[in-house]
Amino acid sequence: MLLITWQYIPVRFDVAFLKLKEPIAYRHYQVAFFGHVYTSIVVLICGIPQFSQRLRLRWPAVHRWAGYAYVGLILLVAAPAGLVMALYANGGWSAQLSFVLQAVLWFWFTYRALRAIRKGRVGEHRDFMLRSFALTLSAISLRLFKWGIVALFAPPPMDTYRIVAWAGWLVNLGLAELWIYYRIDHHLKI
Repeated sequence: MLLITWQYIPVRFDVAFLKLKEPIAYRHYQVAFFGHVYTSIVVLICGIPQFSQRLRLRWPAVHRWAGYAYVGLILLVAAPAGLVMALYANGGWSAQLSFVLQAVLWFWFTYRALRAIRKGRVGEHRDFMLRSFALTLSAISLRLFKWGIVALFAPPPMDTYRIVAWAGWLVNLGLAELWIYYRIDHHLKI
């Protein structure tokens, strides 16, 4: 993901994904795109160590500040920018709907996690952060699914994109829900 982000530094409109979006020369799309790309890599980096029990116990301030960065960047930049980008997604209404739902749920789960921890509901906070991070990881999952589908089946590019637009986040969210279910209902230790 870092290498993907790196190709847009400094701000360029003629590389990779943006080259496909040249017909969309709207300034708000470009602002949303760069806001989403630049903050999402930080969100990924901040999110990964949040699930370390060792970090939470030994350095709670690091957990808290990385959490503030994670939540703040998603709520203020990454999810709203993702919503703007979703409206212009390749793949027609199906892919657009998928990315709109993903952006809205990403915002909602992150907000619910913040609200829960402010009320001292640690278990609820953990569950909503797991859901939020599952959607954060969808950027990686989408690319892995794309690679796998193309390698195995070689469908037309737009068909692939429509499939991975949904699979990239639904699979992650489904796995997160299974994890929550089995941890709560079957006393799985984490």
